[in-house]
Amino acid sequence: MARTTPMRLVELMVLKQDIASVLEFLGKKGNFQFQDKKSSSSSDKEKKEQPQNIDGDIFDNLQSAKNFLGAQDITTENLSAASRPTEQDRETANKFLGDVTELTQRENRAVQELNRVKDAFEEAKSFANLKVAFSELDHLSFLSLKIGKIDPKVFDELKFAVGERAVIIALGEDKSRVLAASSKKARFSLDTELKNYGFVPMEIPQDFKGIPDDVLESLGKQLEEAEKAYKLIDEEKHNMAVTHQDLLTNLLASFAIGKQITEVQNKLEATSLVYRITGWIPESYTHDMMKDLDKLTAGRTAIRIYQPREVPAVINGTEQVPVRLKHGKLVGAFERMIFSYGSPVYGAIDPTPFVALFFTLLFGIMFGDAGQGLVFLLMGILMAAKIVKVGGWNKFAPIFMAIGCSSMIMGLLNGEFFGNETLLEPFSRFVTGLFGEPRNQILHLMPNEGMASIVRMFIFFGVTVGVGFFINSIGLIINIANNFILGKPGKAVFGKNGISGSIFFWYVIVMAIRIAAFGHSINAFDGVFIVVTLLATAFAEPLIRLTEGHRPVFENGLFVGVIEGIVEVLETVISYMSNTISFVRVGAFGLAHAVLGFIIMTMTEMAGPAGIVVMIVGNGIVVVLEGMIVAIQVIRLQYYEFFSKFFNETGREFAPFCFEIK
Repeated sequence: MARTTPMRLVELMVLKQDIASVLEFLGKKGNFQFQDKKSSSSSDKEKKEQPQNIDGDIFDNLQSAKNFLGAQDITTENLSAASRPTEQDRETANKFLGDVTELTQRENRAVQELNRVKDAFEEAKSFANLKVAFSELDHLSFLSLKIGKIDPKVFDELKFAVGERAVIIALGEDKSRVLAASSKKARFSLDTELKNYGFVPMEIPQDFKGIPDDVLESLGKQLEEAEKAYKLIDEEKHNMAVTHQDLLTNLLASFAIGKQITEVQNKLEATSLVYRITGWIPESYTHDMMKDLDKLTAGRTAIRIYQPREVPAVINGTEQVPVRLKHGKLVGAFERMIFSYGSPVYGAIDPTPFVALFFTLLFGIMFGDAGQGLVFLLMGILMAAKIVKVGGWNKFAPIFMAIGCSSMIMGLLNGEFFGNETLLEPFSRFVTGLFGEPRNQILHLMPNEGMASIVRMFIFFGVTVGVGFFINSIGLIINIANNFILGKPGKAVFGKNGISGSIFFWYVIVMAIRIAAFGHSINAFDGVFIVVTLLATAFAEPLIRLTEGHRPVFENGLFVGVIEGIVEVLETVISYMSNTISFVRVGAFGLAHAVLGFIIMTMTEMAGPAGIVVMIVGNGIVVVLEGMIVAIQVIRLQYYEFFSKFFNETGREFAPFCFEIK
């Protein structure tokens, strides 16, 4: 069986002059994970005094410049092709940033000028229709006049609120400036209403008679010139983004690397001359990487390599060896399903190939249709070729192709092609004719009248339960093997999912088949065998302590041990029953899928000329919605029925240092 990738711990003593080159080398390779540090080192004070991250500051400024210009973001491909910045890069970046800063300042001045002229123009327009000297109006003995600003949204409300007590006149088209007139007696009431609506008084010269037309025209021209100047700067900004895109991309990629190198460097243990780096590398890469590293630093780097069993932190259990799984594209596409549940323990069996097989098999049984499976297959091919891009989902293209093939095979067996049961009849009759009387379907799932239909349905459910028994058994075998590999023979033999529990499970299944298929009855040996295996499972903990030499055997006393044993027996029996019966849902979903196909074809025939639309829409809904539901059910079966057998503890996923877009 495949196991997790062997790892090695590497210790590097790197001279200060080489540290940047070494970190760049490790980040580019993407196969080195820094070792966990559980306690602070003696060099903490030195690390606090590390110099400022100059490359990081330049990178942040370049990011701001990119946002200002509206330029494109960098990609992982840009990082792969870039190197850490040189002094020439820093000079180029500073010159470019200086040009952007100068353009930014000019744009700010243009915006300020535009806003100033616009405000002046709007205010002038507000008073353009006031042709009488304000002083003459203000001296009227029977009038109280106010001029000021309000929110245009409340103009109508203010006018309604003052009613007949005052007159509210809009001085501009936008109603942001108003003249309020009332009798002298009502001026206090007017002041109150104006205050309630956010009125801001304006200081108006006493001899003010309004804005002459030539002044308005002059301000209008100034506004046009200010808008034109701003537009020219905006065009200049766009042109700079286009002409300097490659330069900006290269600089961003280089300084992104430089920033991350400095961040890592500042966290390392160091003296004034030497840096110490420790981390995990897959064994298969260790020799070549260390050889290249030695060549890179001209032999100036001291290298020591340790096996996990030689690392004190691993021996005393304070550190877990990171887990890396190595597969081809097809099986590798299922890795995230493993790590989303938990990482296997280092050295344990890699369950990914089994997950890939079981997921593909279960999906096909529950979603059997040759036409709909073909849709998944084509979708996977298009995603793999990157003709169809769906973000991070493109890496799962092999899964789409796998479930597409599985669904197509099941569709050929049950004779369905987009719900149609007649198109594949020639194929089914040819295949069945090779083994006897030709039939329209190799495996007919659709229920119909007659006892034969019910028998077929129960046989199908029995097959799916048998698949569940096989999957559960593989999980048990993995658990037993893992415990032996990890040096836990007690758990491997006496655990609920160990040898004793597994033998109980297998024996009960065989006994049930013997009784159902051959008419045998339960005998004394059956009872004794079941009781012995259950007792071993019930007292698994005391037996494990006994075999491993721990005392006392009953850690919490005999009475508590007996109660725990009874609970363990009940849990074992119930869990094995539920884990097995749970796979009936696989048959139920397969049957439901066949019924949905039948309903779609019936509606298609009833729709007449519009039947093609009904068929396309119906199959589209099935592919999307039922496809999602079936995938969720398969994942659930994997998590609760398969993973629960051997995921008793989890490891730590291998997360190598590599340069990222931050």
